[in-house]
Amino acid sequence: HSNIEIVDIISAADMLSVVIDKFNEMDIGIFAAAVSDFKPTITAKNKVKKSQVNIDLKLEPTIDILSQISLNKKKSQYIVGFALETNNEIENAKTKLKNKKLDLIVLNSLNDKGAGFSFNTNKITIIDSKNNIELYETKSKDDVAKDIFDKILKLKK
Repeated sequence: HSNIEIVDIISAADMLSVVIDKFNEMDIGIFAAAVSDFKPTITAKNKVKKSQVNIDLKLEPTIDILSQISLNKKKSQYIVGFALETNNEIENAKTKLKNKKLDLIVLNSLNDKGAGFSFNTNKITIIDSKNNIELYETKSKDDVAKDIFDKILKLKK
């Protein structure tokens, strides 16, 4: 679509920079997934050979882009986040909603039959900033996307 701009990035830090740069232009921000929750503490400058059989990989958290940008959220902006959970799904999603100052959070549970990465279907729960919870049936991912946009447009008014 002519209104869609694609910005290539390499790292979570690159993505943060682009998001900060574009954030003030946003009316609605939909943050569907973290680019990565962790990164290597040391990045090799050269190829690591297979002959190095025992490799210790140490990780550190990446910057949480959604937490960073929501600190500067304007009242006119509407911010949507996603939560992929495997336990205490509702409570964890509510915590994320509050801590990241979101207007809406879309909860995906890997415990739901027919939901997750290996399926063409998904089952979501949407929680708004007033902690209203709406459960949706399992349906095609295209229909799930329509449900999410319908909910955003209904609540954004």
